[in-house]
Amino acid sequence: MIENIKGMHETVNYKTNTNLRLYNNEQAEDYPMHWHTPIEIIMPIENTYSVITSRQTITMEPDDIIFICPGVIHALKAPASGRRIIFQAEITMFHSIHEFELILSIMVPVFRISKKDTPEIYQKIHSLILQINEEYNSTNILMETVIYEKLLSIFIFIGRNYTHNLRQDGIEYQKHKEYTEKFISVCNYINEHCTEDLSLDEISSIAGFSKYHFTRLFKQFTTTTFYRYLNQKRIEHAQKMLADPGIPVTEVALSSGFQSLSAFIRMFKLINQCTPTEYRNMFIHFTLN
Repeated sequence: MIENIKGMHETVNYKTNTNLRLYNNEQAEDYPMHWHTPIEIIMPIENTYSVITSRQTITMEPDDIIFICPGVIHALKAPASGRRIIFQAEITMFHSIHEFELILSIMVPVFRISKKDTPEIYQKIHSLILQINEEYNSTNILMETVIYEKLLSIFIFIGRNYTHNLRQDGIEYQKHKEYTEKFISVCNYINEHCTEDLSLDEISSIAGFSKYHFTRLFKQFTTTTFYRYLNQKRIEHAQKMLADPGIPVTEVALSSGFQSLSAFIRMFKLINQCTPTEYRNMFIHFTLN
């Protein structure tokens, strides 16, 4: 299935004139630790399938669907026999949608949906993936547009189901709607100012909450802490700078909002499982080959 890999970076061979790739995979083959820029959706049809990250091994059953977010280092392990749909798609165009960052923060680094745990949306998403599979293998005009419409519907189902569960946890509808809009604005503000010296006190004040209340609500709406989210955005900014070999790593660190090189390296390795220099070398190796 992996057709082009240099080091740990997989270059996905998209279908001609698209940013999509779909496999009806039956190979009893394991794939080593790697990462890629598109999101990856895996849905076993027959038998199990395992996804391995630096933190966990997830064994999927035929009633499971897993989303592997862009840039996440992972390995895949197949049983001796079986079948699964593996779908990859570039989603950079979705980042211009303000609410999308909040949805993606729920899903990072991997996100699992099962018939047992999320029956409210499982059947809808399962059906949409089968429709994507059918559309991908068709000769229909506007095939890519139709598939992206279905992919966006999947993200909407995930986002709305998650926020619906927050309402069930005790946030009344009007307050929930107000909080959702506020935290979308907060996430957008962090995204735009992540390289600055942001603090929890400052952001909670901008949001209009006490620090304690903001901390609890931010974790509730994004499934991560404020500082984890902030550092993730700083690392994403750093990764873009590391693509330029002429910029010293120290400059990358300071320009990305870190106070010291050691703090930057520690956080980069925590998130990416490699150092900034190793990441840069992999990137350079990929672009030269």
